[in-house]
Order: sequence, then structure tokens, then C-alpha cells
Amino acid sequence: MPHIVFNSDKKVEIPFKKNGVLFNFCAKSYNFTQDSRRVEYKIGVNYDNKDFLLTLRDKDDNKMLKADKVTRVTPVSLVKDALNAYVESIDANIVFSNTNSFNNKIEPQKEYLKDIEYFVNDFKTDKEIQIEIGFGSGRHLLYQAKNNPDVQFIGLEIHTPSIEQLLKQLKIQNITNVLVVNYDARLFMEFIDSNKVGKIFVHFPVPWDKKPHRRIYSNEFIDEALRVLKIEGTLELRTDSRKYFDYCTSLLTNLNSGRIIIDINKDLEVSSKYEDRWKKQGKSIYDVVLQCQREDKKIDLKHNFSFGKIDLENFKKNITNKPMVDESFFIHIEDLFLIEEDNSALIQVTIGSFNRPLSKYIFVKDNIAHYYQGNPLPTSANIKAHERLKEILK
Repeated sequence: MPHIVFNSDKKVEIPFKKNGVLFNFCAKSYNFTQDSRRVEYKIGVNYDNKDFLLTLRDKDDNKMLKADKVTRVTPVSLVKDALNAYVESIDANIVFSNTNSFNNKIEPQKEYLKDIEYFVNDFKTDKEIQIEIGFGSGRHLLYQAKNNPDVQFIGLEIHTPSIEQLLKQLKIQNITNVLVVNYDARLFMEFIDSNKVGKIFVHFPVPWDKKPHRRIYSNEFIDEALRVLKIEGTLELRTDSRKYFDYCTSLLTNLNSGRIIIDINKDLEVSSKYEDRWKKQGKSIYDVVLQCQREDKKIDLKHNFSFGKIDLENFKKNITNKPMVDESFFIHIEDLFLIEEDNSALIQVTIGSFNRPLSKYIFVKDNIAHYYQGNPLPTSANIKAHERLKEILK
């Protein structure tokens, strides 16, 4: 992570501008944890029409200025330029720096790799959608996409080398009907329209025998799958784990609707190298398919993430860093940073889902609050956490 270690006694009046970088504010940690070693500052930056933060804190007998982990921006050269501009403005003696910006690698364009915001704001298709969760080497996904050119495929994977391998094969084989996203499948389904998906493939998921809470299959996941599936659309599990098969089958047999089809050692047109190996070892392969037999209401992803008028002074008196845990979401107030000059503040929070927690800052000025760097994604967990935060801040 880019950072500079320096020493300097000079202070600057904020806001100021240096080398095109605007430094808007400096917020000091309220230190409600009572840990004197944790005092640090957050410096608000606007550069190239992007807002982000820098962190300033003591390091031994020097000071360290570094990128803030929560508010990362791309390209990283923006952060490096901001670090250099700040240190230059105070005539600092630099002890260490890794902020040279002249040898930046240009990221290759990845037209089929999309971030989650794309699916929230821009994704539209008239084609049938099919989704593969955890595509691994991509052999099955590539086969399906090549043989079903009129279907829009979405591949979900969190293993970066697998993503890179699939993107390379899409280009080599000139396959254009696949979109790839690095995101937790347990949350992704919330951003897909109801009754649009023909098939969801879950082939050989990690069984998580010792950590069952991390499994892809749960009552909530199955409900979301049934919502996005068309009538007669299918959720298809394929696994070599008898325990996982039994677990998933028990969930599916307790549903109010849907038809279940079970197979053992069924041959598909294409199989992964791992499946080939397991079959040679004589392992059984289990399939359980859930066929959707209902139509669901459409969902509205729009949500008002405003806070209205808040009471910052009262919040300061009652602040706690003890996590607030609910059945479907949680809130952890990590820190409070005060901008003493104009009664403003930054509240650092982690909110939302246990499986995909979101770290954000809330900027407060004149008792009006808004999320710094834009609103959270409108997942059900984030919406519930936000509504609870509104109550806390009032």
C-alpha cells in the first residue's frame, strides 16, 4: 500500500490545494476506545473528481501518511500523487516513500469482467439468463456458453486465477455471451430481476463440513434462487460430498413449492478435471435439481439512503464500539473522527451482511449526514442496517 514516512513540525491550514490536489478537511480520531496509541487523522481529498481519504498517524519518532483502506480509488497513481502533494506542502524530511508514479502498469481491458455496481445500475438483457456459481476452471461454463449462444451467462467466482483463466479463454474462443463477476453468490441474487433465470448451476461447491454457515446453500439462498428462476427454471447442485448432498436435500424437501429431481452418477456432456479424477477413484457424484413452479413479484432495488437531521453531540455522548448484531444484519461503529473547526465529523462503520460486510464512512456537517463516496449497495442487509443507523444517529 502506498505510504510515506516523514518528519516535520510544519502545519498547514486546511482546506488547501497543491499540484491539483484539493485537501478538504482533517478529522481527528475521537478515540472512544480509550487507546492512546490509536489516535490518528483522516484527511479528506478530492482529486480528478474522486473523493478519498488519507490516514495520518505517528510511527515511532516520525509520522506516516498512507492510503485509507476503506476509500480506495483507481488508478493508485491518484493516491500516490495526493500523498506526495501533502508531504511537499509541509516541506517534510522523507524517511521512506514508495509513491513514485512514473512506472504505472496500465491494466488490460477486461470487457467481460464486471463489478457489482454494473449489475445494480446498468445490467439489462432480453435474453434468458443462466448463472454458474463457482465456475473454477470454467470448463462447464465455456461449454454451455458456446452451445447456447442465445443465452446470457453470468459466472460468479471469488478465486482470481480462475477468473483470469476464464477471461483468457473467452477471448481465445471468441465467446461473447458470458459476464464474470467477483462477488459472493449468497448476495448476488438480490440484484437479478425476478423470473428471469433459466438455470443456476452450483457444481462441486466447497462442502464446509466444519463451517456450515459458509455454505452457499441456505434457506435464504434457495428463496432468492426461486425468486429469480422462471417457471420450470432449475437450481442444479452437483457434488461429490454425501454430507453436502444430504444437507441440501433436507433443505429442499422442506419447501412449500418446487419439484425435486435426484440422480447419482449421472454423466454430463462436459465434466471438470476434478470430476474425472473422482470418477476414476470410484467416488459417487450426486445431483439434486430443484425446479421452480411459481412466479414471484418484481423487486425494486431503489432505496433512500438519506439520514435526515441527526444529533452529533448526543451521538458522541452515547457512542459505543460494541457490535450490534441482528438475525439478518449487523452494525459495528469502528471509530469517530472529529473536524473541530466546523462541528463536522466522519463516522467509520462496518454494516450489512455477515458474509459480505461493508466498510463505509458517514460524513456529518451541521447535523446533516451522508455516506462518503456514495451510498451502499441496496442489499436487504445494508438497507436494514441503514435504517437502524438512522435511529442511532437521531
